[in-house]
Amino acid sequence: MSEDITPVRRQYLEIKRQHPGAIVFFRLGDFYETFDEDAETAARELDIVLTSRNVAKGSRVPMAGIPFHAADAYLAKLIDRGYHVAICEQVGEAPVRGLFPRQVVRVVTPGTVVEPGLLKGDAHNFLASVVVDHDGLGLAFADVSTGEFFATEAHEAEPERLLRLELARIRAAEVLLDEDSPLSGEWLGHVTRLATWRFAEDRSVEQLRNLFRAASLAGFGLEGKPLAVRAAGALVDYLGETQPAALSLLTSLSTYTFDDFMVLDSATRRNLELTETLRTGEVRGSLLGVLDATLTPMGRRMLRVWIGKPLLERSRIEARLDQVEALVRDSIRRAEVRQALASFPDMERLVNRMAASIAGPRDLAVLRDLLGRLPGLREMIGGFGKSLETLSDAVDPCEDIRQLLEKALVEQPPATLAHVGVFRPGFSAELDDLVDSTRHAREWIASLEGAERERTGIKSLKVGYNKIFGYYLEVTRANASLVPADYIRKQTLVNAERYITPEMKDYEARVLTAEERIRDLEAELFRSLCRDLSAHAARLLGTARALARLDVVAGLAETASRKGYVRPELTDDEALEIRDGRHPVVEEFLVEARFVPNDTVFEADERIRVITGPNMSGKSTYLRQVALILLMAQMGSFVPARSARLGLADRIFTRIGAQDEIHAGQSTFMVEMVEAANLLHHATRRSLLILDEIGRGTSTYDGLSIAWAVVEFIHTHPRLRARTLFATHYHELIRLADLLPAVRNYNVGVTEEGGRVVFLHKIVPGGADRSYGIHVAELAGLPRPVLNRAQEILTQLEADSSNAQAADRPVRQLSLFPDHDPLLQELSGLDLSALTPLEALNKLFEWQQKFTGDEKGKGT
Repeated sequence: MSEDITPVRRQYLEIKRQHPGAIVFFRLGDFYETFDEDAETAARELDIVLTSRNVAKGSRVPMAGIPFHAADAYLAKLIDRGYHVAICEQVGEAPVRGLFPRQVVRVVTPGTVVEPGLLKGDAHNFLASVVVDHDGLGLAFADVSTGEFFATEAHEAEPERLLRLELARIRAAEVLLDEDSPLSGEWLGHVTRLATWRFAEDRSVEQLRNLFRAASLAGFGLEGKPLAVRAAGALVDYLGETQPAALSLLTSLSTYTFDDFMVLDSATRRNLELTETLRTGEVRGSLLGVLDATLTPMGRRMLRVWIGKPLLERSRIEARLDQVEALVRDSIRRAEVRQALASFPDMERLVNRMAASIAGPRDLAVLRDLLGRLPGLREMIGGFGKSLETLSDAVDPCEDIRQLLEKALVEQPPATLAHVGVFRPGFSAELDDLVDSTRHAREWIASLEGAERERTGIKSLKVGYNKIFGYYLEVTRANASLVPADYIRKQTLVNAERYITPEMKDYEARVLTAEERIRDLEAELFRSLCRDLSAHAARLLGTARALARLDVVAGLAETASRKGYVRPELTDDEALEIRDGRHPVVEEFLVEARFVPNDTVFEADERIRVITGPNMSGKSTYLRQVALILLMAQMGSFVPARSARLGLADRIFTRIGAQDEIHAGQSTFMVEMVEAANLLHHATRRSLLILDEIGRGTSTYDGLSIAWAVVEFIHTHPRLRARTLFATHYHELIRLADLLPAVRNYNVGVTEEGGRVVFLHKIVPGGADRSYGIHVAELAGLPRPVLNRAQEILTQLEADSSNAQAADRPVRQLSLFPDHDPLLQELSGLDLSALTPLEALNKLFEWQQKFTGDEKGKGT
């Protein structure tokens, strides 16, 4: 290192050495500056000016800066693009030998964000940590903005498959991996690799014990789960390095198993459009978009979790349904509860900003006012009776915290600590004395304008203040002759002069010095208040989560009441009985049409339903609605049906589309087969299987053979025999009902009116006797000549097929160009060289009338 570089440069290089993997935001006055490669990256990613700075004689380095008050907007861009940013602040009140001490106060990464402007209010922001060891998986994940912390461990032959399922569900913003981990791929998302020793079991146990101040981890459900311990310990260790204040937010840890929730792979989540649509990626048009009647950000996050994690334990589902039903029945009290919830802010993230020491005075004022409304809301909840009793008990009014905030804060505190006037008189004797000591000076300055107008006779005299000159007296040029001799000219304007007096400057110094002291003392008092409140974070977060659940069940009740949903009857057998079921999303967006409901009633010995019928007839809608009704029931929601009796499903598998993977370079058929293989390997008797057009991505006979074999396998394999809805264009598959006793045929009802096909969108027993693909093509607007020709080809295909079967020989190749075409015969007899242009046009017109019957040319 060169000896002649500036002290600031030397300080920066030392800090950068400690954080080589992060972009360092180095505080210099009112700016965060970046240097060297960081500056080049910041200039490119943030579209800001790249300049340079002199750091030694004849030596300059790249530099790019942003205003510190606008840092959140720039941070958001860098975090979205996967960068880590180390925030380096000036610490201490005065320079040491001309240089402000500086240190990194936190490292912002995609999974450790807590600033409101960098977070999506309706979704969690999880930091995940993964350990894969032989046949075992350890996973921990936390949202430091809400304080939720989870861990799990599983052992099976395919740990990576389980990991894919969970990461698809939680959609982690950042994943921590051992630097030696073999895991890789875009499916992991943003990956941060850590040294192997940070995942050591002994170290992880110590990290977790220190965090929770516990002698043992058995109380957290981690006993006998070494991989979960290692994943959770590494996560805590990482937070301690990047976001130390966030550790105080993690007040508890919940363990779970993969047997607690319905398994939904990424294909199923996508195909059922649970939280976003396939085409636009938006919430509107998804199941979440239809069900979401929540009124708070924390309620929206919880609803998203419920949709992604349908339950398997019947008692837990029934408890949710009991709460929804109670709210459905009492619409008046439900409206009162929802009106009260509508004014609640995001209490979870508010509490965690407080604990992380990034809350402002108004945040605490919002918390104070929120707590003041809790007793009334709790009384409302109690009116619903026993079903909501646990929710009522979980809402802790935290009266002691409210009283502390009431005593501490003025009614309307300033937005930031840059302004004084945060605390009420009586909260701090030291602050009161400091304020009292300046009262006389403030009163003197406040009365100065009136006193000087009377003394000088200048009625337009004004007292003003700016940061450059402080307080001043402003006199218009017209009154310059009246200015007293003790006024000292300070600034000349176009139409006025500004003056000061020695006495005014003396009072100003007293006020400004006291204000600075008051500001410092209020900042110290505020930090102390936040620390005191943080000791009660667990209570506050418990209340926040109870309010979130109340918001979710009240929202589900509101949706059920408005849309005519009913409470499902849940059973421990394999029942699937839905009367007048409806697709919750499709019926929402139908315009000028009524949704046609359908029954789905499996007989006692029925396992597989083969459904035939053309596209646009409603097959896919029907398949999805059955899956969504079952999923809604197991998340604790009422369902769109006249009645529903449902046996719980451990998994829902869907094989419907291949959009995402096609863009990733896989063929349609390969995607079909991969998803079908996953389904056949992992489904159980308690699963629900939704298959749409298996085998369509290859030749007809290959596809038919595969589809046939898949149905046989599901029907016959002792581990399977799962409830299955199998939609197909292969009419040959209806023969399976004659061969396999648990297979039933259904088709989409069709009627013909005036030579036109009308789809009834009704699923009825029996196989379809014909295809209506050409009619669908007509509805889609294909040109008439194409439709006519398609009908000719279809007729010939059917005739050839019949002849081939009768003669017991292969079907001959279809002739797309007939041997005896009258138009071709006339064309071959023409002498084109002897035709004039007019004769050629007349001949074309004649053929048009003769061979197409088209009357449009007449009169031309």
